[in-house]
Parts: sequence; C-alpha cells; structure tokens
Amino acid sequence: MDKNMEEKIFYMHAEVCKSMANPTRLRIMNLLREGEKSVGELRNQLKLPKANLSQHLSILRQRRIVSTRRAGLNIYYKVANPKMIRACDILREVLFEQLQEGGQLMKVASRKK
Repeated sequence: MDKNMEEKIFYMHAEVCKSMANPTRLRIMNLLREGEKSVGELRNQLKLPKANLSQHLSILRQRRIVSTRRAGLNIYYKVANPKMIRACDILREVLFEQLQEGGQLMKVASRKK
C-alpha cells in the first residue's frame, strides 16, 4: 500500500473511532444489531429528545456507519456494514476481559494486606 493510501486509511479509521466514541451512539448500534428500526422506535427505546437522537444519527450516517431508507413519513436506520457490529463486539469482549482481570488483581491485592 502506498504511503498516501495508508495515511488516508489511518485518518478514516480515526474518524470512525471518533464517531463511535459516544455511549449514546454505541447504544444506537446495539439496538440496530437486531435489524432496521425507525426513528420513532429508536426514540422510544433510548428515551432521547428527537433533536438529540437526530444529531447522533446524523454523525453515524455521515461516517457511513448506518444507512437509511424512507417509507412514507418514516425514516428507517440500519447498520451499513455488519462488520461494524463485529468490531464493537470484539472491543466489548476485550473490555469484559479487562474488567475480569481487574477484579482478579483486586482480589490478589486484598489478600496481600
């Protein structure tokens, strides 16, 4: 891979990570793992004001993390590429492992006192 392409990929990677660096957007992705949902369904499940939800969905859409479909007055969102869900799952697994290790370290430390 040439240097310019590699730099572009690093930049794009960072931008996607920035887009996902928000608990609300992670919750949106978690809901969308089950399949396509309307804005109304997402609002009901997340208990967010419409303007706030729209802002988060806009960021995910700009980064092509989610895609949309309009049906009449409703807009439906879905995960644009299922690999994004797999990436989130892998990171969650790492975090759970870190929590477990942290718990084990706490037990060892408390035994030494």
